[in-house]
Amino acid sequence: MKMKKNIILIMLGFFSSFIYSQDISDALRYSQENLLGTARFSAMSGAFGALGGDFSSVTVNPAGSAIFLTNQVALTTSSYGVNNKSNYFGSRDVENSITADINQLGAVFVFKNTDRNSEWSKFSFALNYENANNLDNVVLSSGTNPTNSIGEYFKYYANRNNGVSILNLQTQPRESITDLYDYLGTNYGFGVQQAFLGYQAYIIDPASNYNESNNREYVSLIRSNGGDYKQKNYFKTNGYNGKLSFNASGQYKDKFYFGININSRFIDYTQNTSFLESNSNDSALGVKRLQFDNELTTFGNGISFQLGAIAKLNKQVRLGIAYESPTWYEIYDKLSQGISSFSVNATGDLPEVRVNPMVINVYEPYQLTTPGKWTGSLAYIYKKSGLLSIDYSMKDYSNIEFSPNGDYRELNSEINSKLGLATELRIGGEYRIKAISLRAGYRSEKSPYTNQTSIGNLTGYSTGFGYNFGGTKLDITYSHSQREYQKQFFNVGMTDYSKINSVMNNIIISMTFEL
Repeated sequence: MKMKKNIILIMLGFFSSFIYSQDISDALRYSQENLLGTARFSAMSGAFGALGGDFSSVTVNPAGSAIFLTNQVALTTSSYGVNNKSNYFGSRDVENSITADINQLGAVFVFKNTDRNSEWSKFSFALNYENANNLDNVVLSSGTNPTNSIGEYFKYYANRNNGVSILNLQTQPRESITDLYDYLGTNYGFGVQQAFLGYQAYIIDPASNYNESNNREYVSLIRSNGGDYKQKNYFKTNGYNGKLSFNASGQYKDKFYFGININSRFIDYTQNTSFLESNSNDSALGVKRLQFDNELTTFGNGISFQLGAIAKLNKQVRLGIAYESPTWYEIYDKLSQGISSFSVNATGDLPEVRVNPMVINVYEPYQLTTPGKWTGSLAYIYKKSGLLSIDYSMKDYSNIEFSPNGDYRELNSEINSKLGLATELRIGGEYRIKAISLRAGYRSEKSPYTNQTSIGNLTGYSTGFGYNFGGTKLDITYSHSQREYQKQFFNVGMTDYSKINSVMNNIIISMTFEL
């Protein structure tokens, strides 16, 4: 007896011991950071490792809080916009997204040492929260794929899981779509669920020589004479990667500054994808069009630490060095899926098939270790009127690791082979005219990929100004950055990608108050 395909759908949540299909993009999402600090920090493109005296400088070099002279609090808001231009097989699409948020809030307290016999002149303690990476984004890609269909995605999982039959399930006590999807996920994992969805939506079927005992091969029912599959992928994300830093620092002999951060990290991320495909050849039989929807929700928390030092060589020149440890995350994923399809046979169009299990897959938590980072800094300060600062950072993305390693051995090996050392250069300058400060900056960040094409290099510029009212400071900044990358719709089966040119524009406003 074949499985029922017309059933009543019900809501059900379940826990599964099988992992969701993570890939390199998940690893990079939580390993990279954007320039979203205070307005002064952003205006100088984050080149603050040897300067200090700014709340966001503490996130680069924790010794920077020892530069503060007075107790202060700061609040920063930003309007973050992303323009994505997509090129998929020659077809072009443009999508824009704009979000406003409070991306920085901090306080620093400075204690002067009254012991004249001590060579430690003061100590500072700071608490600072920053949105290390804004994850709001929208990408639309559409075009005509001349060769590959989404049917290859479902066929891949059906044939990969050859040892599990998705046909012979009538021995199970329940036969609804919801119960079978639940059963397969709990007992066989994510891959078999994908094969099950494809089968239930008539996208894949057993091959003509299918044999339960020795040949369980599946074929795609999406057929087009000469190819030409019209495809559209809508990708929308919301969320943030937050960083709360507990900082302590001290000034030694009026020439050296030392600091430490203990960082608590937060992930809150939602990803919605909707993939549509239609067959351009009306005479072909089989599946004519379909829509495949996925919603992934991710929560996580992690911890890291930072160590830093600044040396004042003379009144004009400062050197800085800082180390940021890997971040050790524990991450939780939830996934819901649904698919609908229209087919045609020799007698004409068939009714729409909707497969919506109404199941939320709640997966066991997994661990992610992001790479550590080294930053060297040099700053030149000209009297009280100007300064120039340079930061140079190194981060080896091949050190990213998912665990337990036994579950992620293949992915960790892929990360190790495809990702490598990425460097970042930040240059910033400031010129003061009485109470007004004029600022500008430049940054260049190398691709984390060894091939330099899956994700390209990032280039950014920034400019801004500030006004000192006395006990209050107002800073406003505009920053611009651009990066090209390749976006795959699926990581197996149909692995075609669109080329994305992503332009990020940010307007940042900070208010700083002396206490």
